[in-house]
Amino acid sequence: MSGEPDSRNTGPGGKGSGSSDRKSGDSRSRDTRTKLLEGALRTLTEQGIARTSARTIAAAAGVNQGLVFYHFGSVDELLGAACHHGAEQRVSRYRPRLAAVTSLAELLQFGREMHAEERDAGQVAVLGQMLAGAQTQPRLATAARRGLQLWIDEIEKVLGRVLTGTPLADLTDSAGLARAVAASFVGLELYEGVDQEGAGHALDALEQLAVLASVLDELGPLAQRAVRRRLRHTGRS
Repeated sequence: MSGEPDSRNTGPGGKGSGSSDRKSGDSRSRDTRTKLLEGALRTLTEQGIARTSARTIAAAAGVNQGLVFYHFGSVDELLGAACHHGAEQRVSRYRPRLAAVTSLAELLQFGREMHAEERDAGQVAVLGQMLAGAQTQPRLATAARRGLQLWIDEIEKVLGRVLTGTPLADLTDSAGLARAVAASFVGLELYEGVDQEGAGHALDALEQLAVLASVLDELGPLAQRAVRRRLRHTGRS
């Protein structure tokens, strides 16, 4: 099997040369792993899960096909790591902006902007492809779930913060709502491919919910208590 260059001590000086070789070997290994992760993401985005293989990933990464197995053991393991790697990068990119969100309306507006950015970057397509592959390859389900969970955790933090003290807080399950939001954005990516106008209407509808939430926030104390009672009663029904 083709692998990374051996980093054992081969220098005449002994320790110093061996340490330098090991560091150089570790750096090359990390670089190769990163190339494979990014190659897997690019392959999923451009060719879809059906055409993703060790050969196509290695070609996209510009490395020997055997390195897929040397570093990850299998294509499924590489895809799982790539899905998590891609989601981690994107979530880190948006974390400061999410931390600055102060209302549901802001969150949904940000979600619309993020959807456009993520669609162009291909990350939503990656999750969609992983979910599609998981229907016939159950091992991919865990990888797709881990990638989505990174988004869900961040969205849940924002929802918990912006809904606190509002009439919706007593009724809304932030964890469940975060999952619904994450799932809807992946679904919209797939839907947008066949009905772009319809996907736009779906995003408009989500923003209308934010308007409703804003109206509830502006009610006086007595009206808010009445709404809370009504919502609690509806929730128990």
